[in-house]
Amino acid sequence: MNGEWHDKIFSVTERSFRQLSLDIFHFQYGANKVYNSYVNALGKTPSDVDEIEKIPFLPISFFKTDEIKTGKFNAEVIFKSSGTTQTINSQHHVKDVSIYTQSFTSAFEKMYGALKEWCILGLLPSYLEKGDSSLVYMVNSFIKQSQHAQSGFYLYDLDRLRETLFSLERADQKTLLIGVTYALLDFAEKFPPDSYREPLKNTIIIETGGMKGRREELTRMEVHERLGKTFGSTEIHSEYGMTELLSQAYAKKQGRFQCPPWMRILIRDDEDPLSVLSLDVPRLQTVAHLSGAINVIDLANVDSCSFIATDDVGKLYPDKSFEVLGRMDGSDLRGCSLLTV
Repeated sequence: MNGEWHDKIFSVTERSFRQLSLDIFHFQYGANKVYNSYVNALGKTPSDVDEIEKIPFLPISFFKTDEIKTGKFNAEVIFKSSGTTQTINSQHHVKDVSIYTQSFTSAFEKMYGALKEWCILGLLPSYLEKGDSSLVYMVNSFIKQSQHAQSGFYLYDLDRLRETLFSLERADQKTLLIGVTYALLDFAEKFPPDSYREPLKNTIIIETGGMKGRREELTRMEVHERLGKTFGSTEIHSEYGMTELLSQAYAKKQGRFQCPPWMRILIRDDEDPLSVLSLDVPRLQTVAHLSGAINVIDLANVDSCSFIATDDVGKLYPDKSFEVLGRMDGSDLRGCSLLTV
């Protein structure tokens, strides 16, 4: 990655975000063949784009059919989506994996503090077995950076996971259990509430979404209700990420996700994909929220495409937090899916 872009992306401010987004749009229009062709097919030219709301957002499905690269390079790593056996998986060709590492590490530590203060437990069985998951790469890095002797992955050894949680609780160790939704629900059902000797006061659970066809699709609220019945007062948070993005958002309360400074959510009309809105527009600044399909600006995607039209549906709030309400009809079930609406 060009060092100049790297420094600008991770030092971006609220004030500089719009201009940097426009700069990266012009860069990607000129150097990304797939994105260039898409923008041209829409009849747009760079001179038309003077606000981030006017930037064309690439449909996320292009990651299934094309190599999305800005410039020519041999990928250091190719991440693949989990999908199901009936779907075509997305691929993200990553030029420089260090930008991914900086993105997920900085985003986590902005929300939760230094990784070295945590014990990280990963419950990502099917993802771990595939070996090309961006989520596994992230959690594995968290485990290494935590440097805690009990940090690690747990495949199907739920008894050992339970005993580890109790051990860490007795030691007053801050613990993060990050898991795919279906595996966390399996864990919760195997050990009902009365099987816990003490509440897990030092543990935070982060669900990443994902049923992979193994369970009925649930809303995030339903998932949290089911987990809450087992884990009681233990905090249950959520992570919003996907193969096609190198950044993540986290929700601590009320299902409202917060983005790191180099990531932003806009809302598009699901009937008119070129109608994109943010709450920065003066005429919308008194609106309680915007609802529609979710577009993501991820500046860390500078070597692929930073402007992604997802298949998710949600709400955007004036403080730039957002909710994910589900998925658009007809979209593939993905690792991060929770509901089709």
